[in-house]
Amino acid sequence: MQLLLIDFPAFKPIALEIGPFAIRWYALAYICGIVFGWLYARSLLKKERLWGGPAPMSLLQIDDFILWVTLGIILGGRTGYVLFYNLPFFIDHPAAIFRLWEGGMSFHGGFLGCVVAVMWFAFRNGISILSLGDITTAVAPVGLLLGRIANFINGELWGRATDASLPWAMIFPNDPTQLPRHPSQLYEAGMEGILLFTVLAVMIRLGALKRPGMILGAFILIYGLTRIAGEHFREPDAQLGFLWGGLTMGMLLSLPMLIVGGILIVLAVRRGAPKPAGAVR
Repeated sequence: MQLLLIDFPAFKPIALEIGPFAIRWYALAYICGIVFGWLYARSLLKKERLWGGPAPMSLLQIDDFILWVTLGIILGGRTGYVLFYNLPFFIDHPAAIFRLWEGGMSFHGGFLGCVVAVMWFAFRNGISILSLGDITTAVAPVGLLLGRIANFINGELWGRATDASLPWAMIFPNDPTQLPRHPSQLYEAGMEGILLFTVLAVMIRLGALKRPGMILGAFILIYGLTRIAGEHFREPDAQLGFLWGGLTMGMLLSLPMLIVGGILIVLAVRRGAPKPAGAVR
């Protein structure tokens, strides 16, 4: 049966090395995700038909916002990991909080960091919070896809043990048990990245950006669903294990997203699309 297992590719931890400078796969995923997301956001803002008129923000504003959202992702993601996943360790080793190169980021924390960045930037620049949230979440699956691929390359956050007869089961080099496991990082890349991006892109084509909050709500709802589905194949963090009734921390943090996302979608539908200037009221 072992012949059916797929050998885990032997990736080097460093993606790019120039002299004394080295960029790891995880850092490269963040960099590429932010750059590609920024370019995609600019392309959406240039298409007035998607918004039913002029976009609610300028290209210069979205350029400035990139720094804000980057800080939100990094600070929120690290803070979320410290609080949600490994607080006792960081209480005993506070200096480790700043060693980002060792890994340890939380999507839910990063998302909350983005929410703060969106609200703060929108308030300071007189932009609709919901519309800025729409454009931010429309591009977010790009970063999620690259981040999960980086998890796979690093051989971390592997899946639960499975039968060796599963054709794509893998044994991860860093797994002390050396059991065949689901490559759950790739499952999550497909659901949180490709599937979520595709659904949101279709919604945008159908005019969802004309209803502020619609894309934001859809992102939150669908991500919550895909994360909960992915958690059924992902091995829980060793320091946490399974929680009540077999739930994982990722599941618990995703449950409120289902409620919030549903509420935002309902409100966007009821609010309707804004009428263009000069329309009969």
